[in-house]
Amino acid sequence: MASYDVIVIGAGPGGYVAAIRCAQLGLKTACVEGRATLGGTCLNVGCIPSKAMLHASHMLHEAEHNFAKMGLKGKSPSVDFKQMLAYKDEVIEGNTKGIEFLFKKNKVDWLKGWGSIPATGQVKVGEEVHTAKNIIVATGSEVATLPGVEIDEKIVVSSTGALELPKVPKKMVVIGAGVIGLELGSVYKRLGSEVTVIEFLDKVTPGMDGEVQKTVQRMLTKQGMEFIMGAAVQSVDASKTKAKVTYKLRKDDSEATIDADVVLVATGRKPFTDGLGLADLGVEMTDRGQVKTNDHWQTNVKGIYAIGDAITGPMLAHKAEDEGMACAEVIAGKHGHVNYGVIPGVIYTHPEVASVGKTEEQLKEEGTAYKVGKFSFMGNARAKAVHAGEGFVKLLADKETDRILGAHIIGPAAGDLIHEICVGMEFGASAEDIALTCHAHPTFSEAVREAALACGDGAIHA
Repeated sequence: MASYDVIVIGAGPGGYVAAIRCAQLGLKTACVEGRATLGGTCLNVGCIPSKAMLHASHMLHEAEHNFAKMGLKGKSPSVDFKQMLAYKDEVIEGNTKGIEFLFKKNKVDWLKGWGSIPATGQVKVGEEVHTAKNIIVATGSEVATLPGVEIDEKIVVSSTGALELPKVPKKMVVIGAGVIGLELGSVYKRLGSEVTVIEFLDKVTPGMDGEVQKTVQRMLTKQGMEFIMGAAVQSVDASKTKAKVTYKLRKDDSEATIDADVVLVATGRKPFTDGLGLADLGVEMTDRGQVKTNDHWQTNVKGIYAIGDAITGPMLAHKAEDEGMACAEVIAGKHGHVNYGVIPGVIYTHPEVASVGKTEEQLKEEGTAYKVGKFSFMGNARAKAVHAGEGFVKLLADKETDRILGAHIIGPAAGDLIHEICVGMEFGASAEDIALTCHAHPTFSEAVREAALACGDGAIHA
């Protein structure tokens, strides 16, 4: 039995960051992880491997569609899918090994195995019980499926199985038009699959700005993805080699079926807290199965904290990381803070989609008087030069004070460009503050400045 100041259960982005920050703040820290590698869903079967696949498939798309225009002649590369998966695995290994190194560097003990909390101040891993003054639950989330749909990770797959397919399927049906469905659907469309996305709602990317939703769907349709909107999946019947998806259109209750070689279930995720023993300890949960916490990530049971996908809020790795650092600060007696109004969201399709702050729909609902500054990437010299002129930057600012309330970007490097606005919002910046800041030419970021100018007297290149 070992004794610690803090034991973190789960080594995903929230857990490993919390453990490292606790150690940096002088607390004796251990982190429990049952996987063979650190990094959780994100590094092993989520964000990182999917970005590797998105990058590889985007390079193929560029070779097939844009190389010749730039004078790069020759046959487009053929796809060695096995090698592509090996490249993806190499990327995963590099990142997970990096966290192992950081644990050693910061003297964080890795307790290998699955953890439970038999009593307050105790964490059981395997047959060993360790004591801790503080316990952080950072157990993340798992795939949420639909009734009547059984995932076998061969024909009917989650995002995990979609990253391990033995070959590129001829026909893929994606259930769910959220971030995961659109990203992995994009990968397989570029690799040659016929991809059909079935979505229960009438718009893709639920919760995003309405104009962004329409534009994303239009752009992906142009790339060859098909969409069946407003459709409720009734069942998926899988054989050894095929699957039949039955769905019902909500507008008229008409039923239809579609065949697929692979069905990707991308209907979201749910908190993973099974086996922890939280109910026996009396830890309060929400009606959605999340751990209930206060503003300091504390549960109702003294000494037990929770962060990341296990609690309320967007299921994003960077949200979990922020909470991990803030929770560690609180435990160390400092002031931990997360600004939930400035957490960006990114979809890594091509073009990328990024947003932060309020949408127009939210501002209208709140009755906030706002103005819109918009600039198309077609007016951005750098974007046009690299065949990436689709999309726009939209800035939303308070009509009276000019304070930035939100931003929505579709275009090249949108996931990086959004952070200028995040920093601005963190400091309470106005649109004019962005407009008066010199931006290097030629860069994609000039489009952000032009959108800010459009909130005032007008963009220059529009």
